[in-house]
Amino acid sequence: MRGGTSKVAFFHENHLPRDSEIRDRVILAAYGSPDPNKRQIDGMGGAVSTTSKLAIISPSKDPAYDVNYHFGQVSIDKPKIGYQGNCGNISSAVGPFTIDEGLVNAEEPITEVRIYQANTKKPIMAEVPVKNGLYNEEGDFAIDGVPGTGGKVTLHFFNPGGSVTGRLLPTGNVRDSIDVQGIGELTLSIVYAANPVIFVRAQDLGLRGTEIHEIDGSTEIRQRIEAIRRRVAVMLNLASSPEEATEISQDVPKIAFVSKPQDYKTVAGEVIQKEKIHLVARIMSMGTLHKAYAATGAICTAGAAKIEGTVVHEMLGKSTPESKEGCLGHPGGIIPVGAIIEKKGNTYEFKEALLSRTARRLMDGYVYVPEKYFQRE
Repeated sequence: MRGGTSKVAFFHENHLPRDSEIRDRVILAAYGSPDPNKRQIDGMGGAVSTTSKLAIISPSKDPAYDVNYHFGQVSIDKPKIGYQGNCGNISSAVGPFTIDEGLVNAEEPITEVRIYQANTKKPIMAEVPVKNGLYNEEGDFAIDGVPGTGGKVTLHFFNPGGSVTGRLLPTGNVRDSIDVQGIGELTLSIVYAANPVIFVRAQDLGLRGTEIHEIDGSTEIRQRIEAIRRRVAVMLNLASSPEEATEISQDVPKIAFVSKPQDYKTVAGEVIQKEKIHLVARIMSMGTLHKAYAATGAICTAGAAKIEGTVVHEMLGKSTPESKEGCLGHPGGIIPVGAIIEKKGNTYEFKEALLSRTARRLMDGYVYVPEKYFQRE
């Protein structure tokens, strides 16, 4: 299925091996990973992080939920599947899949699907348009980064702050100053909502913030960004060393760089005018620039924008203090995202995030995996 600006293979949990080690070997083989040439030529992976994702679905035994949803980020060149965080774009396909597979009773015109997000242990509620008992993918809702229009799926992420690190502000600070080898002293904000994200000023990386092709075209820039990301991964105890962070924790924490609103061209050549956005943001995905914006990253960015003192809050252009929704300018266009945050004394509580996406079932069938991968090594 396509979910938002990503593609994913959905598996029913009972269709996969029970043994988690064998399960992951089978999944990696299905995707064609690891591939040292980063092509996933011997599997169905799409050779970029946004098309190398996994969703495992099962009916929930908890009456508070309809389904359990387990997300995996399949590494392209390493024998690794990251289960530490969630993907917001893929979350938008869970409701439609659940309805089409008959795991929840469909009600027209909108069916509410109660999702337990197993990675983050947080609830998500999806409002899914339905027609004739199935997800109605025909609609007039458009999202930047996806051609055409589709049925609008609205997601409510409840209490998305802290699960991997336990706190909305993992270090307890709205800003931190850290020393990064090869870069020096750097000011950044670390916020955990939906996924942990490191926010850096684009100018502190020597960038304007509007770059797209320059990022993937420069090994030096990517290495600089990764040096920051893996330094923070160690700070958050997600890895024991910077080297280990690159090897086993490619998916989290994520890192984004932000700048004040400014005109720029998207990957499709469309001009985004600064008056239409609150800030310009770019986010990395498994070592490369996301050509749109990770939805969980958008949730975190919207939350960070409402926390005074963060580097994201500093970059805000047109002010919307009473509005839940902000507009982020990304390589594919604009993503509107809502955040409800309450300040309680010296702390903040992220109550809810709102995000609308589209989804579409692309195919169903069988993927063939050599028998050897079903055997224990």
